[in-house]
Amino acid sequence: MHDLLVNQAGRTLQSEFGLSATDYPVLAELTRAPGDRLRVLELAKVLGWKKSRVSHQLARMAKRGLVAREECIDDGRGAYMVVTPAGRAALEAAAPQHVKDVRRLFPDHLSPGQVTLLAEITDTVIEKIDTK
Repeated sequence: MHDLLVNQAGRTLQSEFGLSATDYPVLAELTRAPGDRLRVLELAKVLGWKKSRVSHQLARMAKRGLVAREECIDDGRGAYMVVTPAGRAALEAAAPQHVKDVRRLFPDHLSPGQVTLLAEITDTVIEKIDTK
């Protein structure tokens, strides 16, 4: 179900806004962070992805001007990935339609009781998952 939802919602992102289904969560997480920036490892942790996957995704996004690398002044070894103005504009353009699509594809089909039950199930599963 998750894969079907992501693929279907991703079609509109791609066709109407030029964003992939993996661009969107990266931009969303970066724009939630202070200064619109995170280190690659921090971003990987927030997304629940492996560092190599995040690195490859960021490289593709950087080529398209959605994100950029910014050196860390405090730590000469480290760098941040930041959202560019083009990346922010793309996210802001896509977000309203993406939210509509996700609602249309998923919660709009559930009754209030089903939403409550899903929340209870989700909370139980998340509590049991070891995220360390």
